[in-house]
Amino acid sequence: MAKRFELIVFVWDGTLMDSTGAIVASIQAAARDLDIPPPSDERASHIIGLGLIDALRHALPDLPTERYQAVAERYRHHYLAQDQDLLLFAGAVELIDELTAAGHMLAVATGKTRKGLDRAFEVSGLGPRFQASRCADECHSKPHPQMLEELMAEFGVEPEATLMIGDTTHDLLMARNAGVAALGVAYGAHPRESLEAETPLYCAANVAELAAWLRQQA
Repeated sequence: MAKRFELIVFVWDGTLMDSTGAIVASIQAAARDLDIPPPSDERASHIIGLGLIDALRHALPDLPTERYQAVAERYRHHYLAQDQDLLLFAGAVELIDELTAAGHMLAVATGKTRKGLDRAFEVSGLGPRFQASRCADECHSKPHPQMLEELMAEFGVEPEATLMIGDTTHDLLMARNAGVAALGVAYGAHPRESLEAETPLYCAANVAELAAWLRQQA
C-alpha cells in the first residue's frame, strides 16, 4: 500500500518521552527558588511545547520581564538534575523502528533548545533514528509554522504528505498553520478535550493506539 505520509514529525516531550511531570515540577521549583508564587499544575503543563522564555511568560504572566532569565536558569538547574532518569513512553522505540522500516522519513519539532534535544537524543539513544529536527532556539516558537516549513523544505516533501504528532494544542495549531495533518496524543501535557477541540485526524490514548492508527492509516 502506498504511504499516505512521507514525512512524520514528532514532538519530543509528552509524545515520545514521559517528561511532562518533570517539566511541571521544575517550573514550580524554579519559581519557589526566587520567592515567586508557583503556577498551578494545569497552568504549568499548558505551556509545555513552547520555547522556555515564551513558556515562562505564559506561566508567570505578572513577572517583570527582567526576571524571566533568572527563572529560566533555575528551571534548567532542576530539570537537568533529573532528565537522565526520564524514560521514553513504553512502545516508543518500537513505533519509531516500525515507521522507519515502512519507509517513512522521521523528524522532531520541539520546544527544547538544540542543546537540550541533543542531550535527550543521547540519553535516550533514539537520536540516530531521526533524519532531522528543529528546536525552539532555531525557529519561531509554536504555533508558528516555521519548524514544519523548514523540515518540509529540507526533505522536499509537500504539506499533504506530512503528518505532525503532538500532545499539546500548540503542536496541533502549528500543524494547521503549516497546512499539515495532525494527530493528537492524550497521554501527554494537554487533556483530550483540548486536543479534540482542534480537530486532529485522531487522538490516541497511548502509544499502542497511536501505532495501530499509523499502521493502518499512514
